Amino acid sequence: MDTSWRSRLTSLLLAVWSYIRSAPGTYVWLAVLFVTTVVMHHVSPSQLDDLLGERSTNLHNLSEDPVRALIRSALWISGGGWLFYAFLYTVFHATAERWLGTLRWLTVVLIGHVVATYISEGVLLWAIRHGRAPETSVDTLDVGVSYGLAVVEAVLTYFLVFRWRFFYGFCVLGFYGLALVHGRTFTDVGHFTAVLLGFACYPLTRGRPGHLDPAAVFSRAVRRISRDG
Repeated sequence: MDTSWRSRLTSLLLAVWSYIRSAPGTYVWLAVLFVTTVVMHHVSPSQLDDLLGERSTNLHNLSEDPVRALIRSALWISGGGWLFYAFLYTVFHATAERWLGTLRWLTVVLIGHVVATYISEGVLLWAIRHGRAPETSVDTLDVGVSYGLAVVEAVLTYFLVFRWRFFYGFCVLGFYGLALVHGRTFTDVGHFTAVLLGFACYPLTRGRPGHLDPAAVFSRAVRRISRDG
């Protein structure tokens, strides 16, 4: 490897490390998810069901020890591979944490995770009591990080310059709204609730510096490619 390529590689690695350090909460969370994902791939299906059942934010666990259930459920991925979530965390969570700061970002995530969980499980409880869902639904598996991701996707609406906010916000609302209309499960309710909560987190975004203009970013990228080419 010649000196120029070594220099470029070093610069790239330093840039990646700098980006990771700028969003510590996001990447510590991802590191934990990596460990738990490895664990999931090294247990039998029956053991996995028991493992996730103990960490589920279902009605049974929320009634027994809600704080423990809420924390543990956010440390496991219920579907999709870790690399997929690493991509989503880098695009959404890391961007939000760098913009809002770790404390405000974490506040948004907790609002989405906790409130959306209780509302979705409340809908499920209503369904059980009115005969629309079986009694066994109190132990329905509900683990994962998707409510926290949905709330952050929504709050990033305010990271964009004004003329892009309505388009992006409409896309986020439409994506989860269509899932709710077609799926109509308690998790669909939770995701849609998390999006609404993200929009409601506007006060936490006030005073934060900088707003992204996608058109300007695209234009700069095109100019740079043309210049380098």
